[in-house]
Order: sequence, then structure tokens, then C-alpha cells
Amino acid sequence: MANASFSYPTQRRFNVASETKIVIAALVVAWFAIVAVLGVLGRFVTAPGMAPLPILLGVLAPIAVFFVAYLLSQTIREYALAIDPRLMLAIQAWRFAGIGFLALYVYGVLPGFFAWPAGLVDIAIGVTAPLLLTVLLRKPRFAASRTFVIWNLLGILDLVVALSTGALGAMWVAGPNTGATTGAMAHMPLVLIPVFFVPIFLALHVSALLQARGLATTQEA
Repeated sequence: MANASFSYPTQRRFNVASETKIVIAALVVAWFAIVAVLGVLGRFVTAPGMAPLPILLGVLAPIAVFFVAYLLSQTIREYALAIDPRLMLAIQAWRFAGIGFLALYVYGVLPGFFAWPAGLVDIAIGVTAPLLLTVLLRKPRFAASRTFVIWNLLGILDLVVALSTGALGAMWVAGPNTGATTGAMAHMPLVLIPVFFVPIFLALHVSALLQARGLATTQEA
């Protein structure tokens, strides 16, 4: 029985009702629609030198909802612990698109102090995600390994650093002669990155860490 429980990391956890999956998918789609409409209307744009509070609110609100729901709702908790870790790694592989930050720097749209760290680390996460996925396919217990945990922590750190430099850049770099600023991130379609994709990536990293902790505890027991 013990060997069967480790045949795949998520098989031993929870069976999430299809209705729950549909509701959560609908909420994600609704959030995307809201962000897209607000982005088109310019609701995330702030004056040069001002703190990008609309973007910060757009990032923090869904993250706060996720943590509160995880703590208060058993359904959400079971859903987070039942997400296929292979799927989470596959989604993180899309962060290779961080190469777009470097392209926008080359064209003078984004400043280097933001584009280079955000772009390079995103590329690193995106490139290594398929490698970790390959290991996970061969060794399901890898989901509880120190390497898996550290990789997810680095992924979270990358997102936090990118948000911080973007916010500080919007406040510190202002004026007609300062060149490229992070203000472009408040406009469509770039605003979708911090306000929609970043919360999803963060939630997936946190879910992966929670699963890793649970799996490691079970293995030790």
C-alpha cells in the first residue's frame, strides 16, 4: 500500500470534483477579462514618479484571495494539493517568454535595470522547468526533493524581485529625458504579465511547495 501511494505524487491526495475545477477555471477566465478591460481603459496607468498602486493592487489582490481561500476553504486546499506537479512545471516553462523583456530593452521600451534581471531569470526558470519535468517523470519522489523546493523558491524570488524593481523604477525614474521607464508595464498587453500571469505563477509555486512539504512528511512517516 505504501509503494502504491508513491506511484505518483498526486494520486494519494485528493479527488477534486469537476464542478470545483469548472468554477476555478471560470474565476481565472473572469479575472483575465477584468484585467484586460481595465488595461484597455488605462486603469493601471499612473503619473510618472508615482507608485504603481493599481498594478500592485492587481497583483496582491488575487494572491491574497488565494491564501485566504487556502486557509479557510477545504475545497480550495484540496484543489491546491491535487494540482498535477507535471502541469505546474509545464506552465512555468512558459516563462522562457521573459526573452521578450530583453527584446523590449533593445528597442528602448524597458530600462535595463528591470529588463535584464527579470528577463534572464525568467528565461532560466523557463529553460530548467522542462529539465525538472523530465526528472519528475522518471522519479515521482523528486517532487519532495530539496532541488525541487529550491527551484520553486528561486522562481518566487524572481517574481518578487521583478515586481519590486518595476515598482521602484516607476517611482524613481520619471521625466521627459530619463529614457525608457517601467511605465510601459502599465499598458496593454504588457500589464497582463504582472497583474494576471504573475499571480498565477506565484500560486503554482506555492502549491508546489505545499505539495512537496506534504509528500516529504509522508515519506518520513
